[in-house]
Amino acid sequence: MHKRHLLRAAAAAASLALAGAAHAQAPAFPPAKPITLYVGFAPGGAADSAARLIAKKLGENIGHSVVVENKAGAGGNIVHQQVAQGPADGTVLLFGSIGPLTIAPHMMKVGYDPFKDLAPISGGVHFPNLLVVHPGAGIKTMADFIAAAKKAPNNVSYASTGNGSASHLTGELFASRLGTEMLHVPYKGGAPAMNDLLGGRFTGYFSAPPTSLPHVEAGKLIPIATTGLTRPSYMPNIPTVAESGLPGFEALNWYAFVASAKTPAPLLDRYNTELVKVLNDPAIREALSKHGLSPHPTSRAELADFMQKESAKWEKVVKERNIKPE
Repeated sequence: MHKRHLLRAAAAAASLALAGAAHAQAPAFPPAKPITLYVGFAPGGAADSAARLIAKKLGENIGHSVVVENKAGAGGNIVHQQVAQGPADGTVLLFGSIGPLTIAPHMMKVGYDPFKDLAPISGGVHFPNLLVVHPGAGIKTMADFIAAAKKAPNNVSYASTGNGSASHLTGELFASRLGTEMLHVPYKGGAPAMNDLLGGRFTGYFSAPPTSLPHVEAGKLIPIATTGLTRPSYMPNIPTVAESGLPGFEALNWYAFVASAKTPAPLLDRYNTELVKVLNDPAIREALSKHGLSPHPTSRAELADFMQKESAKWEKVVKERNIKPE
């Protein structure tokens, strides 16, 4: 009997020890150190504006410091590699983007695998491109644009924010659907591309709406079509490409929250809960809408599935159009 009691006592002690160890190993939320949300683009753009709105509200909700840090370079690929190889203690988040996550890996060696080295947390924001043209191009509708593009190879020129960028791949997908060639003119960012379009140096630009809408409203550019499947609420009078001659055409710009794949699952789950809460906040949704951005909160699994589909879509375009790094 005494031996049986000793065995029970030993088992109970072992159980308590294991429970204590599990409790000790459970990651703290929020982490003790400040949280850094990295953005792979320069301050002032759509990604930066969205990240700062969301980070501020996230910090307020969890009662912890959330700092946005911009690390531009190589279309965002540099910071994606940094986060993939960086701390996995919940102190580092990334506002990942379409290019580094689903386009660049099909064009070049990027030093990270988006699906092995980075973990999905939640969708962030989506927005369509807006095709705008210079008034001097003599194009006023999508029918005019298509006719000009089909007239002869490279008869139409379009700008992008860089080789392999979302604006570049949108143009390539468009040309592929038309069965023609358009002259691609890459720039190092949206601002220089827009300046040259305003100067009439090329035909059009699949731009981010926040970049081009002020010039549309000023009468300096003509809006031709948006690249989502439906018309955005803030551009109800501008048709989509899909309803203007290319059924089913869709090319979205998007940003999503990811972290190092080594980050403990409980931390990733907690971040998902908090970020979904922020993105569903009416004030945040309204603020993002003013920047031409649509909140897109998802579960972690939904984001993983979305990224896989986007990756397959753009891999096909990269191969069909033989797109190479600069």
